[in-house]
Amino acid sequence: MSGSRIPLDYETAKKLAASQDTGDRRLVASRADTQPEILFFLANDASAEVRREIARNDSTPRQADLLLCGDPDEEVRSGLARKIARLLPSLTADRVGQLERMTLDIVEALARDQAIAVRRVVAETLKDTDAAPPHLVQQLARDLELSVSGPVLRHSPLLTDDDLLSIIGSQPMDGKLVAIAERAGLSGSVSEAVARTQNEAAVAALLGNQSAQIREETLDRIIDMAPRFEPWHSPLVRRPSLPPQAAARIAGFVSEQLLKVLETRTDLPADVRGAIRSAVQQRANAGNPARGGAEPLGIADPAEEEEPKERPMDRARKAHAAGKLDEEMITEALTKGDRGFVLGALSLRAGAPLEAVDKIIGGQSARGVTALCWKAKLSMRLCRQVQLRIANIPPSSVLNARDGSHYPMSDSEMVWQLEFFGLKG
Repeated sequence: MSGSRIPLDYETAKKLAASQDTGDRRLVASRADTQPEILFFLANDASAEVRREIARNDSTPRQADLLLCGDPDEEVRSGLARKIARLLPSLTADRVGQLERMTLDIVEALARDQAIAVRRVVAETLKDTDAAPPHLVQQLARDLELSVSGPVLRHSPLLTDDDLLSIIGSQPMDGKLVAIAERAGLSGSVSEAVARTQNEAAVAALLGNQSAQIREETLDRIIDMAPRFEPWHSPLVRRPSLPPQAAARIAGFVSEQLLKVLETRTDLPADVRGAIRSAVQQRANAGNPARGGAEPLGIADPAEEEEPKERPMDRARKAHAAGKLDEEMITEALTKGDRGFVLGALSLRAGAPLEAVDKIIGGQSARGVTALCWKAKLSMRLCRQVQLRIANIPPSSVLNARDGSHYPMSDSEMVWQLEFFGLKG
């Protein structure tokens, strides 16, 4: 930081650094021309305000920065993270001296900080650079906190297709899938993997990402499922370079308003636009927009549209309302790999928002999942299967029943776990 333009001699700086006035010490701590040994001395100051200035000061010796990594004040560590992460892009491969090694050690420690705000600063600073250590980017991309992982998943040029496919395969929370789907220039293979999740928000984001490469067979698969996912309809209608056959199929199930948008597309062949125009008129006359599985407007389609299937959450709601959402039904869904239904069942039985359930399951925390199953009043036997089959927790990390059938944590521990995820016990 620049501080005053008037030079500060060593004796004056030393005197101010020992002053009882916090303002004097902050002034010295903020100046770029303060001697390194005085800055190091002030890194141990009793005032967090002084240490925050030291953390932000580019002239602070790296040894003092290393000391501030473990500072009890979160703002000190956040300021340090912002400064240190900014320095990484300037480190070249041939500069691996002690100073550079110390800089890397500091940013790696801050990327593991217990405070979300600190990790978020590191992620936001490094999200666009291609000079960060790849293992550090991998760590941030897999952070359980979306505000940390999201920026890296959305922007980092260091994440390869294999990295992204691995993360998608780990069944992350919705927000992570959305961040991946919004990446510029997303490849066809990653787009295919996003589509296969059938995640409503992520596929909508993928369709809205005009730079994403979506293969024709992937688009066909999305259109097969689209009648039961209304949020996909608008981005489908506006998707650039929409194949005529796809446009004809889409016209069979979107709303009258979107049908009119489709009709105005000048990139479609005249016969397709004519068929869409006829459909608009037919709906206007009938006053009853078609829903799902309509004929493709007189243009040959190799297969009929299937009737829209009920969404997993809707099926779970019906079963719950009928008093049939019991362990037997959930076990059957587990056996079939019906992940969406199991998540819906946990949400309804636990009285928890689906987003919170998805976050707990996606976090792969054996304790968090166990607490959720406890709140949903499931047996510990079934809870173990949820850990293994839905949360994908390794067998060695799964929590097992105590004394044959009892939950392994106390009620108070269970409540604490739920509160950690923002739920009431």
